[in-house]
Amino acid sequence: MFLDIKYETQFEKVWIENRYICLKLKKDDEFRFSASNNRKLSNATESQLANVELICDGTGLHWDKLDEDLSVSGILDGRFG
Repeated sequence: MFLDIKYETQFEKVWIENRYICLKLKKDDEFRFSASNNRKLSNATESQLANVELICDGTGLHWDKLDEDLSVSGILDGRFG
């Protein structure tokens, strides 16, 4: 069971590096996680992974072609999809 912790933070930038999803938080911290931690992302091509956008004022990530969305709260809680 996971606790639903709300974070008062936003992503400022997202990029892909060696199949890692890399995130820069507005507080200048960086966070990375492997695409292999997410069922949909683990099978994605490099091009599909790179086609990610920040949504909801920087509180989430969206991969349109993969039909995948992740939230700041979920990611920082260790829930990668």
